[in-house]
Amino acid sequence: MYNFRTDLALERRDLYRNANNIENEIDGIESEKEENNENIITTRVKVTNEKGEEAIGKPIGTYITIDIKNLKIAGNEEIQQASEIVTKELKELIDKHTEKEGDILVVGLGNVYVTPDSLGPKVIKDIDITRHLLKYAPQYLEKDARPISAIAPGVLGTTGIETMEVIKGIVENIKPKLIIVIDSLASKSIERISSTVQIADTGIVPGAGVGNARNELSQKTLGVPVIAIGVPMVVDAATIATDSINIFIEKLQKEAESNEELNKLKEANKYELIKEALIPNDYNLIVTPKEIDELIENMKDVVARGINFAV
Repeated sequence: MYNFRTDLALERRDLYRNANNIENEIDGIESEKEENNENIITTRVKVTNEKGEEAIGKPIGTYITIDIKNLKIAGNEEIQQASEIVTKELKELIDKHTEKEGDILVVGLGNVYVTPDSLGPKVIKDIDITRHLLKYAPQYLEKDARPISAIAPGVLGTTGIETMEVIKGIVENIKPKLIIVIDSLASKSIERISSTVQIADTGIVPGAGVGNARNELSQKTLGVPVIAIGVPMVVDAATIATDSINIFIEKLQKEAESNEELNKLKEANKYELIKEALIPNDYNLIVTPKEIDELIENMKDVVARGINFAV
């Protein structure tokens, strides 16, 4: 299997196609793109069989990528537009995997004290919780309100408890019909940092994109359907160097019009070459942008609103 350093199924598909010189779609993969408006593009990637699963290293299922441009300067109107797209895509997956009145547990993964990893806990604070109100104050809720509960379980380094152990205990007690998990992801593209939402109905392996994989959270391990919502918050140094070299080569190509050696360098797998040079010296860092605090707040609003309206 190709060596990926990204959690996004769309990027894994593109990497595999480029590495194997595949012009059409990969066997076992189906995809479609939709331009919602000038700032938002939705791409749906479906892994349909074991060949597709093996090719991109993602389980059979649906992966929806929502790319949002100009989020750094987004106002409330732009954030609302993005959240409405998240609502639409998420609601379709929820309706596919559970009945309309089923209990939903929302889980915010990550470390609230580490900004790039704080998305999950921050989203949880803005989720509309109804499970207790349906029991003690139903008169304040709409008739068709779902029972919604939420938890931010923290991380192993601060709790000493694996996330899987925490969630499994909760599932055994409250017996939700569906779990929605929110987590920070890794991307291979600088442009996608806190500007992309991935929604998948296959669950998640926390930390996989940064080489710190924990126990899988999925229907297979928890016994109920798991929808994962992830936002890329980091890239590694080799990715940044690769993107920078590509930009440099493109600039030279425009000025020189054609250069065979530059073309060969651009087509080579520079990521692996650069990573091999960085890792022995502990220079293969995980990097996040300086505006991450503001970006996290914007994306937290997009995801929280998207979930609240979908459920």
